[in-house]
Amino acid sequence: MRWTALTAIAPVAWGTNYFVTHEFLPAGSPLYGAALRALPAGLVLLALCGRRPHGSWWWRSAVLGLLNVSVFFVLVYAASQLLPTSTASTVMAVSPLAMMLMAWALVSERPGRAHLAGAAVGLSGVCLMLFTGTAGVSVPGVLASATAMLVSSFGHILTKRWSAGTDVLASTAWQLTAGGLILLPVAAAVEGAPPALSPSALLAFGYVTLIATALAFAAWFTGLRHLAAGTVGLVGLLNPVTGVLLGTAVAGEVLTVRQSCGLALVLIGVLLGRPRRSGRRASTRTAFRPAADERPARESAVGGISGTRTRPPTRTSAPIRVTPRHPERR
Repeated sequence: MRWTALTAIAPVAWGTNYFVTHEFLPAGSPLYGAALRALPAGLVLLALCGRRPHGSWWWRSAVLGLLNVSVFFVLVYAASQLLPTSTASTVMAVSPLAMMLMAWALVSERPGRAHLAGAAVGLSGVCLMLFTGTAGVSVPGVLASATAMLVSSFGHILTKRWSAGTDVLASTAWQLTAGGLILLPVAAAVEGAPPALSPSALLAFGYVTLIATALAFAAWFTGLRHLAAGTVGLVGLLNPVTGVLLGTAVAGEVLTVRQSCGLALVLIGVLLGRPRRSGRRASTRTAFRPAADERPARESAVGGISGTRTRPPTRTSAPIRVTPRHPERR
Protein backbone atom coordinates (compact mmCIF):
# COMPACT_ATOMS: atom_id res chain seq x y z
CA MET A 1 0.00 0.00 0.00
CA ARG A 2 2.95 2.33 0.57
CA TRP A 3 4.09 1.94 -3.04
CA THR A 4 0.50 2.33 -4.23
CA ALA A 5 0.14 5.60 -2.35
CA LEU A 6 3.43 6.84 -3.81
CA THR A 7 2.35 5.86 -7.33
CA ALA A 8 -0.95 7.70 -6.88
CA ILE A 9 0.94 11.01 -6.84
CA ALA A 10 1.47 10.69 -10.59
CA PRO A 11 -2.14 10.38 -11.86
CA VAL A 12 -3.35 13.05 -9.44
CA ALA A 13 -0.65 15.44 -10.68
CA TRP A 14 -1.42 14.56 -14.30
CA GLY A 15 -5.12 15.20 -13.70
CA THR A 16 -4.30 18.73 -12.55
CA ASN A 17 -1.97 19.17 -15.53
CA TYR A 18 -4.90 19.16 -17.95
CA PHE A 19 -6.53 22.09 -16.19
CA VAL A 20 -3.30 24.10 -15.88
CA THR A 21 -2.43 23.54 -19.55
CA HIS A 22 -5.95 24.38 -20.71
CA GLU A 23 -6.24 27.56 -18.67
CA PHE A 24 -2.77 29.10 -18.51
CA LEU A 25 -0.44 27.83 -21.26
CA PRO A 26 -0.37 29.14 -24.87
CA ALA A 27 -2.71 27.19 -27.11
CA GLY A 28 -0.84 27.41 -30.42
CA SER A 29 2.51 25.97 -29.38
CA PRO A 30 2.19 22.27 -28.43
CA LEU A 31 5.78 21.46 -29.42
CA TYR A 32 7.31 24.27 -27.39
CA GLY A 33 4.87 23.53 -24.58
CA ALA A 34 6.02 19.91 -24.46
CA ALA A 35 9.71 20.85 -24.72
CA LEU A 36 9.49 23.46 -21.95
CA ARG A 37 7.77 20.89 -19.77
CA ALA A 38 10.21 18.03 -20.34
CA LEU A 39 13.70 19.50 -20.62
CA PRO A 40 13.78 21.57 -17.39
CA ALA A 41 12.31 18.63 -15.45
CA GLY A 42 14.95 16.30 -16.86
CA LEU A 43 17.77 18.70 -16.03
CA VAL A 44 16.50 19.10 -12.44
CA LEU A 45 16.41 15.35 -11.90
CA LEU A 46 19.78 14.96 -13.62
CA ALA A 47 21.30 17.46 -11.21
CA LEU A 48 19.79 15.57 -8.26
CA CYS A 49 21.01 12.11 -9.28
CA GLY A 50 24.34 13.22 -10.77
CA ARG A 51 24.60 10.22 -13.12
CA ARG A 52 24.97 10.09 -16.88
CA PRO A 53 23.69 7.28 -19.13
CA HIS A 54 26.01 4.34 -19.66
CA GLY A 55 26.19 1.54 -22.19
CA SER A 56 22.87 0.68 -23.80
CA TRP A 57 21.10 3.40 -21.83
CA TRP A 58 22.22 5.97 -24.38
CA TRP A 59 19.89 4.57 -27.04
CA ARG A 60 17.32 3.32 -24.53
CA SER A 61 16.98 6.84 -23.14
CA ALA A 62 16.35 8.14 -26.65
CA VAL A 63 13.68 5.51 -27.38
CA LEU A 64 11.92 5.94 -24.03
CA GLY A 65 12.25 9.72 -24.25
CA LEU A 66 10.61 9.65 -27.67
CA LEU A 67 7.68 7.50 -26.48
CA ASN A 68 7.12 8.67 -22.90
CA VAL A 69 8.04 12.33 -23.41
CA SER A 70 8.23 13.71 -26.94
CA VAL A 71 5.21 12.11 -28.61
CA PHE A 72 3.23 11.76 -25.39
CA PHE A 73 3.64 15.35 -24.21
CA VAL A 74 2.74 16.83 -27.60
CA LEU A 75 -0.42 14.75 -27.87
CA VAL A 76 -1.44 15.50 -24.28
CA TYR A 77 -0.84 19.22 -24.86
CA ALA A 78 -3.02 19.13 -27.97
CA ALA A 79 -5.75 17.12 -26.22
CA SER A 80 -5.75 19.55 -23.30
CA GLN A 81 -6.42 22.43 -25.68
CA LEU A 82 -9.07 20.63 -27.75
CA LEU A 83 -11.05 18.93 -24.98
CA PRO A 84 -12.58 19.94 -21.65
CA THR A 85 -10.51 19.00 -18.62
CA SER A 86 -12.82 16.16 -17.61
CA THR A 87 -12.95 14.59 -21.09
CA ALA A 88 -9.23 14.91 -21.77
CA SER A 89 -8.30 13.14 -18.55
CA THR A 90 -11.02 10.52 -18.95
CA VAL A 91 -9.75 9.15 -22.28
CA MET A 92 -6.45 8.28 -20.64
CA ALA A 93 -8.26 5.98 -18.21
CA VAL A 94 -8.33 3.25 -20.86
CA SER A 95 -4.61 2.76 -20.20
CA PRO A 96 -5.00 0.05 -17.48
CA LEU A 97 -6.26 -2.51 -19.98
CA ALA A 98 -3.62 -1.52 -22.52
CA MET A 99 -0.86 -1.77 -19.91
CA MET A 100 -2.07 -5.20 -18.76
CA LEU A 101 -2.04 -6.63 -22.28
CA MET A 102 1.34 -5.10 -23.11
CA ALA A 103 2.83 -6.28 -19.81
CA TRP A 104 1.58 -9.79 -20.53
CA ALA A 105 3.33 -9.74 -23.91
CA LEU A 106 6.56 -7.92 -22.98
CA VAL A 107 7.35 -8.77 -19.34
CA SER A 108 5.27 -11.95 -18.90
CA GLU A 109 3.00 -10.41 -16.25
CA ARG A 110 -0.26 -12.25 -16.66
CA PRO A 111 -3.13 -10.10 -15.37
CA GLY A 112 -5.03 -11.53 -12.43
CA ARG A 113 -8.78 -11.77 -12.06
CA ALA A 114 -8.87 -8.79 -9.73
CA HIS A 115 -6.97 -6.65 -12.25
CA LEU A 116 -9.27 -7.68 -15.11
CA ALA A 117 -12.36 -7.06 -13.00
CA GLY A 118 -11.03 -3.67 -11.94
CA ALA A 119 -10.27 -2.77 -15.55
CA ALA A 120 -13.77 -3.79 -16.68
CA VAL A 121 -15.48 -1.80 -13.93
CA GLY A 122 -13.18 1.18 -14.48
CA LEU A 123 -13.75 1.17 -18.23
CA SER A 124 -17.51 1.11 -17.76
CA GLY A 125 -17.13 4.17 -15.56
CA VAL A 126 -14.99 5.80 -18.23
CA CYS A 127 -17.70 5.25 -20.83
CA LEU A 128 -20.30 6.86 -18.57
CA MET A 129 -18.05 9.85 -17.90
CA LEU A 130 -16.96 10.35 -21.52
CA PHE A 131 -20.07 9.84 -23.60
CA THR A 132 -22.74 11.35 -21.35
CA GLY A 133 -21.21 14.71 -20.50
CA THR A 134 -22.89 17.97 -21.43
CA ALA A 135 -19.93 19.36 -23.37
CA GLY A 136 -19.32 18.41 -26.97
CA VAL A 137 -16.59 15.92 -27.70
CA SER A 138 -13.91 16.90 -30.22
CA VAL A 139 -12.99 13.92 -32.39
CA PRO A 140 -9.38 15.14 -33.05
CA GLY A 141 -8.98 15.74 -29.33
CA VAL A 142 -10.18 12.24 -28.46
CA LEU A 143 -7.89 10.73 -31.11
CA ALA A 144 -4.92 12.70 -29.74
CA SER A 145 -5.66 11.58 -26.19
CA ALA A 146 -6.20 7.94 -27.21
CA THR A 147 -2.95 7.88 -29.19
CA ALA A 148 -1.12 9.41 -26.24
CA MET A 149 -2.55 6.66 -24.03
CA LEU A 150 -1.34 3.86 -26.33
CA VAL A 151 2.12 5.36 -26.87
CA SER A 152 2.68 6.01 -23.16
CA SER A 153 1.43 2.56 -22.15
CA PHE A 154 3.93 0.93 -24.49
CA GLY A 155 6.70 3.21 -23.27
CA HIS A 156 5.91 2.53 -19.61
CA ILE A 157 6.08 -1.24 -20.08
CA LEU A 158 9.38 -0.87 -21.95
CA THR A 159 10.64 1.20 -19.01
CA LYS A 160 9.62 -1.56 -16.60
CA ARG A 161 11.42 -4.15 -18.73
CA TRP A 162 14.65 -2.19 -19.23
CA SER A 163 15.02 -0.47 -15.87
CA ALA A 164 15.75 -3.49 -13.70
CA GLY A 165 18.84 -2.74 -11.60
CA THR A 166 18.95 0.92 -12.69
CA ASP A 167 18.34 3.89 -10.41
CA VAL A 168 14.78 5.11 -10.96
CA LEU A 169 15.65 8.78 -10.56
CA ALA A 170 18.49 8.50 -13.06
CA SER A 171 16.49 6.66 -15.72
CA THR A 172 13.64 9.16 -15.35
CA ALA A 173 16.06 12.06 -15.74
CA TRP A 174 17.60 10.52 -18.86
CA GLN A 175 14.19 10.00 -20.49
CA LEU A 176 12.96 13.52 -19.80
CA THR A 177 16.21 15.12 -20.94
CA ALA A 178 16.36 13.06 -24.13
CA GLY A 179 12.71 13.78 -24.91
CA GLY A 180 13.19 17.51 -24.38
CA LEU A 181 16.28 17.59 -26.58
CA ILE A 182 14.39 15.78 -29.34
CA LEU A 183 11.54 18.29 -29.15
CA LEU A 184 13.54 21.51 -29.24
CA PRO A 185 14.79 21.41 -32.88
CA VAL A 186 11.42 20.11 -34.08
CA ALA A 187 9.64 22.95 -32.28
CA ALA A 188 12.03 25.53 -33.76
CA ALA A 189 11.54 24.15 -37.28
CA VAL A 190 7.73 23.87 -37.09
CA GLU A 191 6.62 26.66 -34.75
CA GLY A 192 9.41 29.20 -35.27
CA ALA A 193 10.31 31.47 -32.38
CA PRO A 194 9.28 30.47 -28.85
CA PRO A 195 5.99 32.00 -27.67
CA ALA A 196 5.98 34.98 -25.34
CA LEU A 197 5.06 33.88 -21.84
CA SER A 198 3.14 35.95 -19.32
CA PRO A 199 3.92 35.74 -15.59
CA SER A 200 0.97 33.40 -15.07
CA ALA A 201 2.22 31.16 -17.88
CA LEU A 202 5.69 31.06 -16.33
CA LEU A 203 4.21 30.02 -12.98
CA ALA A 204 2.10 27.41 -14.75
CA PHE A 205 5.16 26.02 -16.53
CA GLY A 206 6.95 25.88 -13.17
CA TYR A 207 4.14 23.76 -11.72
CA VAL A 208 3.89 21.53 -14.78
CA THR A 209 7.67 21.03 -14.86
CA LEU A 210 8.36 20.32 -11.19
CA ILE A 211 5.15 18.69 -9.95
CA ALA A 212 3.31 17.25 -12.95
CA THR A 213 6.50 16.04 -14.65
CA ALA A 214 9.59 15.58 -12.47
CA LEU A 215 7.82 14.42 -9.30
CA ALA A 216 5.00 12.61 -11.09
CA PHE A 217 7.21 10.57 -13.43
CA ALA A 218 9.64 9.65 -10.65
CA ALA A 219 6.71 8.38 -8.54
CA TRP A 220 5.15 6.55 -11.50
CA PHE A 221 8.31 4.72 -12.54
CA THR A 222 9.01 3.84 -8.89
CA GLY A 223 5.58 2.24 -8.73
CA LEU A 224 6.29 0.29 -11.92
CA ARG A 225 9.48 -1.00 -10.29
CA HIS A 226 7.72 -2.37 -7.18
CA LEU A 227 4.17 -3.17 -8.32
CA ALA A 228 2.52 -5.19 -11.06
CA ALA A 229 1.69 -3.29 -14.22
CA GLY A 230 -2.02 -4.04 -13.74
CA THR A 231 -2.01 -2.45 -10.30
CA VAL A 232 -0.15 0.61 -11.55
CA GLY A 233 -2.51 0.95 -14.49
CA LEU A 234 -5.56 0.86 -12.24
CA VAL A 235 -4.02 3.47 -9.95
CA GLY A 236 -3.82 5.60 -13.09
CA LEU A 237 -7.62 5.74 -13.06
CA LEU A 238 -7.23 8.48 -10.45
CA ASN A 239 -6.21 10.70 -13.38
CA PRO A 240 -9.75 11.16 -14.75
CA VAL A 241 -11.19 11.40 -11.24
CA THR A 242 -8.87 14.32 -10.51
CA GLY A 243 -9.53 15.93 -13.88
CA VAL A 244 -13.30 15.69 -13.58
CA LEU A 245 -13.41 16.97 -10.00
CA LEU A 246 -11.03 19.82 -10.77
CA GLY A 247 -12.90 20.77 -13.91
CA THR A 248 -16.15 20.81 -11.97
CA ALA A 249 -14.85 22.70 -8.94
CA VAL A 250 -12.63 25.28 -10.66
CA ALA A 251 -13.40 25.44 -14.37
CA GLY A 252 -17.18 25.51 -13.94
CA GLU A 253 -17.81 22.31 -15.92
CA VAL A 254 -21.11 20.55 -15.21
CA LEU A 255 -20.97 17.14 -13.52
CA THR A 256 -24.00 15.08 -14.53
CA VAL A 257 -25.57 12.25 -12.56
CA ARG A 258 -24.22 9.66 -15.00
CA GLN A 259 -20.73 11.12 -14.73
CA SER A 260 -21.00 10.83 -10.95
CA CYS A 261 -21.91 7.16 -11.34
CA GLY A 262 -18.93 6.79 -13.68
CA LEU A 263 -16.65 8.32 -11.05
CA ALA A 264 -17.92 5.81 -8.49
CA LEU A 265 -17.26 2.90 -10.87
CA VAL A 266 -13.74 4.17 -11.55
CA LEU A 267 -12.96 4.28 -7.83
CA ILE A 268 -14.36 0.76 -7.41
CA GLY A 269 -12.08 -0.40 -10.22
CA VAL A 270 -9.06 1.08 -8.44
CA LEU A 271 -10.00 -0.68 -5.20
CA LEU A 272 -10.49 -4.02 -6.96
CA GLY A 273 -6.96 -3.95 -8.33
CA ARG A 274 -5.21 -2.85 -5.16
CA PRO A 275 -2.44 -5.10 -3.82
CA ARG A 276 -3.68 -7.73 -1.41
CA ARG A 277 -2.19 -8.32 2.00
CA SER A 278 -0.48 -11.67 1.94
CA GLY A 279 -0.80 -14.13 4.75
CA ARG A 280 2.93 -14.13 5.27
CA ARG A 281 2.82 -12.28 8.56
CA ALA A 282 0.18 -14.56 10.03
CA SER A 283 1.91 -17.70 8.78
CA THR A 284 5.20 -16.47 10.18
CA ARG A 285 3.67 -16.01 13.60
CA THR A 286 2.15 -19.48 13.45
CA ALA A 287 5.38 -21.07 12.29
CA PHE A 288 7.44 -19.61 15.12
CA ARG A 289 4.93 -20.27 17.88
CA PRO A 290 6.25 -23.17 20.02
CA ALA A 291 4.02 -26.16 20.26
CA ALA A 292 2.98 -27.66 23.56
CA ASP A 293 5.37 -30.60 23.24
CA GLU A 294 8.26 -28.43 21.98
CA ARG A 295 8.73 -26.12 24.95
CA PRO A 296 12.25 -25.63 26.27
CA ALA A 297 13.55 -28.41 28.45
CA ARG A 298 13.72 -27.74 32.14
CA GLU A 299 16.23 -28.93 34.64
CA SER A 300 15.19 -32.00 36.57
CA ALA A 301 14.38 -31.28 40.16
CA VAL A 302 15.36 -34.79 41.24
CA GLY A 303 18.51 -35.60 39.33
CA GLY A 304 19.69 -32.02 38.60
CA ILE A 305 20.64 -33.02 35.04
CA SER A 306 20.37 -30.18 32.58
CA GLY A 307 18.30 -30.79 29.46
CA THR A 308 16.13 -33.45 31.10
CA ARG A 309 12.41 -32.91 30.99
CA THR A 310 10.31 -33.50 34.06
CA ARG A 311 6.81 -34.75 33.77
CA PRO A 312 4.15 -32.77 35.52
CA PRO A 313 3.15 -34.20 38.91
CA THR A 314 0.36 -36.72 38.81
CA ARG A 315 -2.73 -35.72 40.69
CA THR A 316 -3.57 -37.88 43.70
CA SER A 317 -6.69 -38.22 45.66
CA ALA A 318 -5.09 -36.92 48.88
CA PRO A 319 -4.69 -33.14 49.05
CA ILE A 320 -1.22 -31.73 49.39
CA ARG A 321 -0.76 -29.42 52.36
CA VAL A 322 1.76 -26.61 52.07
CA THR A 323 3.29 -25.33 55.29
CA PRO A 324 4.34 -21.69 55.18
CA ARG A 325 7.87 -20.73 56.20
CA HIS A 326 6.70 -18.02 58.53
CA PRO A 327 3.50 -19.05 60.29
CA GLU A 328 3.31 -15.73 62.12
CA ARG A 329 2.92 -13.87 58.83
CA ARG A 330 0.18 -16.13 57.58
